[in-house]
Amino acid sequence: MVNKNLYTTMQITCGQGEIMVLCAMAKKDLTKKQIMIARLQEFTLMDDDFMTRFFENDKDCTQFVLQTILENKKLKVIDTVAQKVVKSLEGRSVRLDVYAKDNKGKPYDIEIQRADKGACAKRARYNSALMDADITVPGEDAKNLPESYVIFITENDIFGKGLPLYHIERTVKECNIPFDDESHIIYVNGKYEGNDPIGDLMHDFHCKKADDMKNKLLAERARYLKEDEKGVKHMCRIMEEERKEAVKEREIQLATELLEKGDLPEERVKELFKLTEKQLKAIKEKVAFLA
Repeated sequence: MVNKNLYTTMQITCGQGEIMVLCAMAKKDLTKKQIMIARLQEFTLMDDDFMTRFFENDKDCTQFVLQTILENKKLKVIDTVAQKVVKSLEGRSVRLDVYAKDNKGKPYDIEIQRADKGACAKRARYNSALMDADITVPGEDAKNLPESYVIFITENDIFGKGLPLYHIERTVKECNIPFDDESHIIYVNGKYEGNDPIGDLMHDFHCKKADDMKNKLLAERARYLKEDEKGVKHMCRIMEEERKEAVKEREIQLATELLEKGDLPEERVKELFKLTEKQLKAIKEKVAFLA
């Protein structure tokens, strides 16, 4: 039996309808829950946190976006992963917003970038290089590398030409002929409002409400995550996990700084930030490396 003194039901208005969300939490935490749901209603697909969860494990929506951008209705997505970490043995690893693979083995990286500097040329180059390294099999001939795509959907028209898409392809400068390395970089202009498929797609990427979206497939996914009881609970749980992860990352950073400066004894730092032996060891190794 639910203890009515500890738990309550909250009514949330979503678009034209209402949904009932059972908040299985103490009343003292209800305000935090309300804040999370209010944040959720303000999200659009231009918010990378929401965008990655929107496309996570949803091959149909990912496939629709890729088919629209690449103008290829035959493209079939067989796998999609949100926040895929691609590690580098020597350099900096990267976390891809949405990583997809089609039925021909071609990998795709879809990135949302609200800040222009986040979509710089060398960021695209680095992502593309690590994607190649990630799928390379030791001893395999390089000629077997699959065609790959890095796609930036940017908040602004970073090239300032008003075009919906900007395709980056290598060429032989002296001859002005394609280099044909099959590594493609595409920038999608988030400001584009044309009356065409890209314009419609960017319109939907900026919508807060599912009812305002033009594409039914994307609208249904947004409606589930923002209005359906299960979808809302799922998103709130993820948002809380991400909040805790961010807090822990900050604590690890502070613990590292304290150990590096020698302001507190090792055991005191471990106790203060509730570090495990494994976390403490990793921090000490990092401090030793930076020394």
